[in-house]
Amino acid sequence: MAPVTVVSGGGRGIGAAIARLLGQRGHRVGIGYERDDESARRTAEAVRAAGGEAVTHRLDITDEEQVDALFDTVTESFGQVTGLVCNAGVSGPLGSFSEVSTAVLRRVVDVNVLGTLLCARRGALAMSTRHGGAGGAIVTVSSAAATLGSPHEYVHYAASKAAVDSMAVGLAKELGPEGVRVNSVQPGSVFTEMHAAMGDPERPWKKAEITPLRRSGEPAEIAHAVAWLLSAEASFTTGAVLRVAGGL
Repeated sequence: MAPVTVVSGGGRGIGAAIARLLGQRGHRVGIGYERDDESARRTAEAVRAAGGEAVTHRLDITDEEQVDALFDTVTESFGQVTGLVCNAGVSGPLGSFSEVSTAVLRRVVDVNVLGTLLCARRGALAMSTRHGGAGGAIVTVSSAAATLGSPHEYVHYAASKAAVDSMAVGLAKELGPEGVRVNSVQPGSVFTEMHAAMGDPERPWKKAEITPLRRSGEPAEIAHAVAWLLSAEASFTTGAVLRVAGGL
């Protein structure tokens, strides 16, 4: 049977690259996305063109019922979920921490922490042998910011991603006996639309100057790390936090 994998934030950027690569590897992919219908549609078409299958589902991952509906849609379309990529995340504008609004702080924590927790919980229920599942793998998408702290950029985002890494380590220990592997990937600066949304579209080139490899990454380079962690090749890998950040 082909793997059935849910990808949150799968319509654009790193999430879209992950969905496309999984399609190439024969996955049936459930693409969760927040609002960009057209990007999600194009990503689903790319998954199908690559040889996989895809279904899209629009949701707010901070809402438990909507997360349940995403998993229900994927299960009804493709069968039992065997993999989950918790990729959805937001940062808010770049700037000093003392100037960040409470609304932005709440949104970042809600999406990056609560949203990831809700998706991971539903994924655990779907895959855990204790709950009738067949086992599987979860990969959270964190950030190198989790250990760098990102002063004068987005300390709140860095803190939320550190929580994501802690979540992956704890869940790996809890869910391992139930047949579910959990790992985290920490991307560095990557060429995506996120930088423009933060207020600095030139940021990937600026970050290249302080990155040992002297460049920012491509979404596909993060996707390959995620796909490996989902695969049978990583069958003895759980509780790992994999840095994919060009040396940062």
